[in-house]
This record gives sequence, C-alpha cells and structure tokens, in this order.
Amino acid sequence: MSCNYIIDTYAWIEYFKASEMGKAAKEFIESESSVTPTIVISEISRKLRKDIALGNETQEGRLRRLEFIRATTRIVNLDFEIAIDAGGLSEDLNVKAKSWGLADSIVLCTARSLNGKVVTGDEHFRHLDDVVFVKT
Repeated sequence: MSCNYIIDTYAWIEYFKASEMGKAAKEFIESESSVTPTIVISEISRKLRKDIALGNETQEGRLRRLEFIRATTRIVNLDFEIAIDAGGLSEDLNVKAKSWGLADSIVLCTARSLNGKVVTGDEHFRHLDDVVFVKT
C-alpha cells in the first residue's frame, strides 16, 4: 500500500480546533490518499479525554471526532517491522530533537513504509525531509 499523506496528531488537533494551521492541513487530511496511524488515534483519544476533564469537550464530541478520523482516512496499524524501525529511529532522533517521542518515530516510520509524507506542524519534524510542514 502506498499513500501520500500520513496525518500526525498535531495536524488533527489543529484541524479540529479550526485554527489557521488546521485550515492549512485540511487539504491533506481530506485527501483520498491520507492515512492515520493507530498511535495517532491513541494520542487524540487521550487529549480529548483531558479536554473532557477540563470541561472543553463532551464524551459524545470525543466519539464523534474519533469516528470522523476513521471515516475520513484509512487507519494503519502498527506492524512488526514498523515497531522495530521506530524503536531504533527513536533512539537516533532523540539525540537530534529534544523530547522526540516514540510516537513520533512510529508516525515517521509509518510514512516511510508507505512512501508518504507526515503532515504536521510539530516542530520536532521540521528538520526532516519526509514531512509536509503546515504553516499558518
């Protein structure tokens, strides 16, 4: 399977906020060739639960947003090869990018395995070639 755009958590959050960066990410998110890794679903689910606790989201709203992701993009599972590659990449990039996370590595390795580009506004990704950095 090949695709053009792997949607990162940052892009989804900005999209849901309807921020300027979210508007810039919209064309990539709504593209027929976009995918969302399962780790991104977990991160968004966690963030939306925090928003519920703060009174900024409802459980129904959280579920609607998560279902929207499933309906809008293909969901890509973490497989054995991506998991191995992400573990090594995480060690390598944590030296270059302060607080680079394992989830970032999973997203990036997913993009590389699909010959796609990560769509994000996350500064951690700025120095990488396989990224579409959305700006305002």
